[in-house]
Amino acid sequence: MKTKKIATYGLLIALAFIFSYIESLFLFQFAPGMKLGLANLVVVTALYSMGSKEAFSLSIIRIILVGFTFGNLFSLLYSLAGGLLSCILMILFKKSKKFSVVGVSIIGGVSHNVGQIIVAIFVFENLNLAFYLPILLISGTVTGTLIGILGALIAKRIVIDPPR
Repeated sequence: MKTKKIATYGLLIALAFIFSYIESLFLFQFAPGMKLGLANLVVVTALYSMGSKEAFSLSIIRIILVGFTFGNLFSLLYSLAGGLLSCILMILFKKSKKFSVVGVSIIGGVSHNVGQIIVAIFVFENLNLAFYLPILLISGTVTGTLIGILGALIAKRIVIDPPR
C-alpha cells in the first residue's frame, strides 16, 4: 500500500470512529436502536471517492473498533450484521449504476436496519420483532437520504484515490 493510501485509511477510520462516538452521546432517539448513521457518511464518501474494497474494509474495521470500545458482544453482532448487509448492498447497487449516491445511501440505511432485525429475531427467537421493522425502515430512509446528500456533496469535492 502506498503511504498516502495508508494515511487516508487511518484518517477515515478515525473520522468514522469519532462520528460513532459523537452519535453515542446523542440522547435523542425517536425509538430504541435508531441512530443518524453519521459513521456511514464516511463509508458512503469512501465508496464514491476510493472504491468498493476500500469502503468495505473501512466499514468492517470501524464496526469492530467501535464494538470493542463502546459496546458489548451483542452490539458488535448487531452492528456487524447491519454493516455487512448494508455495505454489500450499497456496493452492488452502486455498481448497477441505476441509483444515485442518495439512493445507494438509502439502501444502506434501510438494509442496515433489516440486518439488525434479522439478528435480533434469531437471538431472541421472537418473530414479533419484525413488527418493529416499519419504524426502522422509515428512519433508515430518512437518515439514508440525509447521509446520501452529504456524502454526494463531499465525494464530489474530493478524490482520495479514484475508484477502479
